[in-house]
Amino acid sequence: MKVLTAADVRRTVSMPAAIDAVREGFLELAAGNFVLPARQIFGDGTVLVMSAYHSPTGTAVVKKIGINLSQVPAIRATVIWTGGGEQLVADGTSITTLRTGAVVGVATDLLAPPDATRLTLIGTGAQAADQVRAVLAVRRIATTTIAGRNERRATELAKTLASEFPTVAFTPTTSIDDAIATPDIICCATSSTTPLFTADALPQNVHVNAIGAFRPTMRELPRDLLATADLVMVDQREAALEESGEIIDALAKGALKESDLLELGTALTTKPNPTGRTVFKSVGVGCQDWSIARALANSDD
Repeated sequence: MKVLTAADVRRTVSMPAAIDAVREGFLELAAGNFVLPARQIFGDGTVLVMSAYHSPTGTAVVKKIGINLSQVPAIRATVIWTGGGEQLVADGTSITTLRTGAVVGVATDLLAPPDATRLTLIGTGAQAADQVRAVLAVRRIATTTIAGRNERRATELAKTLASEFPTVAFTPTTSIDDAIATPDIICCATSSTTPLFTADALPQNVHVNAIGAFRPTMRELPRDLLATADLVMVDQREAALEESGEIIDALAKGALKESDLLELGTALTTKPNPTGRTVFKSVGVGCQDWSIARALANSDD
């Protein structure tokens, strides 16, 4: 049995490799090759259990997640992979941030302008850095603005990422309105229960990723953006309808119809040609964890 720490996970699977793995996982999902039981939720969302079974290979992954938004990191998890006589136990916190970044990389590569150079990140928590790493893996970003409520944390994250990506200019700020005025791509990674901005504050041509709100009571995106966007994509329609506060609200108010939601796996098989404003909303599904766990299990390390 392999037992892998967070450092082992990071050393073994790079962000570009994670993006490739997650892309393949969603293609497998679109092909109907996964059994994905509904996420089990305990303690009013403080404990989650996710699982995925890949029928063609007989491999499976189970992830147990503990969530405490008052701690850093807010999410602590363990992943167990089994299949082919092999079992792997790995730090699930690092897998979660890596696979969440990776799915944003896949979505951004599909929907963001090919010549995008300006990125804004809203949020400075544990998920934030991998959002930037993922976008930088698929687009030639020149400038990145990091917006956070805490100036010190925004500055520290900017410094950390600047040392990792010396050719990119990083600017910290506490003003979301200023940060979203001109970017080509926006990544939202917060635990907000109210929308972070209004659609009127956004450029006419922008791609927005939102991964922070994962409960029906949470919302990062405004209803008017979902109502007016040229394309709204979700990781999986069933998961979004169950867990995404933004999607649930927009449907209830008539701002969206279920048929308006494009699934990521479908977009990978029939690539869209979007213009204007596009949105990707992810709550996370088990095939993402399976994808990273498979890469770890198949590694020679």
